[in-house]
Amino acid sequence: MSPAVDPRYCPLCGQPNQCAMELARSTNLPPAPCWCLQQPIAPETLAQIDPAALDRACLCPRCAALPASSRRQPPSAS
Repeated sequence: MSPAVDPRYCPLCGQPNQCAMELARSTNLPPAPCWCLQQPIAPETLAQIDPAALDRACLCPRCAALPASSRRQPPSAS
């Protein structure tokens, strides 16, 4: 079973994802344009996201920009 998805963290590396839309949801402030709207993300990068996290947590800028082969894995839940 997959651990709960936290929308504030990147599903690939576990670091804060800097998602402007999630910040707006959690603070009830109007959403600002998010960095991800201007960042192309390779299909092979998207394919590495756990299906449980799809459409629930954004990638961080680093993972979105890096080739899939150079990405750190998220810490494992014990």
